[in-house]
This record gives sequence, C-alpha cells and structure tokens, in this order.
Amino acid sequence: MPQVSPRGTYLQVSESLHQRIERGEITEALPSQAELMSAYSVSRSTIERALAALKADGVIESVQGAGWFVAGTGDRRPLVERVTDLLRGEGVKVGDRFPTEKELCERFGASRTAVRSAIAQMEGQGLIGKGARRGREVLSLPAGRESQTA
Repeated sequence: MPQVSPRGTYLQVSESLHQRIERGEITEALPSQAELMSAYSVSRSTIERALAALKADGVIESVQGAGWFVAGTGDRRPLVERVTDLLRGEGVKVGDRFPTEKELCERFGASRTAVRSAIAQMEGQGLIGKGARRGREVLSLPAGRESQTA
C-alpha cells in the first residue's frame, strides 16, 4: 500500500476491505489487526482508523474479545452460551464425554484462553466436571432442557 497519496491511507485500506467483503472474500470474521497490518504494510493506528470507518458505515461490527465481523453475520452470543448449547443437543445425557479444549477451539474458532474461561464458567454452574477418566463429562443439563433418560 503506497504511503503517499491524496487520500488517507486508512481510507484506501477501508475501501479495499469493503470491496473484499462485497466480493465475498470476507464473509464473517475479518483477519486480526496484526494480519491486516502485515497484509497492507501499515501501522496499527491506520488499521484501527480503517476499521472505525467501516464500522461507522455499518459494514462491520466489533465483538469484544472476539474481533471484527461483517455486520449481521454469525452468532455473537458469548462463547459460554454457545458452548453450553452443546449440552442442549439431541441425545446428550448426563455422563456423556464433553469435548476437549482443542475440539472446542476448532469448532468455535476461539482461543484456548476463551475456551478455558467458558469451561470454568460451566464447571462453576455444575454442568460439566472431571470425568472418571481423563477429560470432562456432562454432570447436569442446562435449565430449560428436559432431562433425557437412557
């Protein structure tokens, strides 16, 4: 990205990202700020200004702790709610194996830290806990869900 132009560099980045969204190259989550800095060879402040411009135009939205997303796409509920939904799945019952941290990271596209926080909250609610073997198991089903019998 050229640094000298009649228009602000952040506007060029903003326009480029907007075009990528319109072409369907970016459909939900935007790349991280670090990835954008590298891709466009610009500073963090330039990326932040470009993202702010797109947000002001209603093209993208930010989700605290998760990043930037194309407006109106995806599930924006807190990770713990999305992970808890696994216990609402068809056929899930008390005693079942709960997915590993790695499996949850891959499924939800979340960091290990975010997944550990969600797991800790679910353990605190008594929904999951350490199983007889390595790993976690379902201890109880979330409220609002009829318990299933084996």
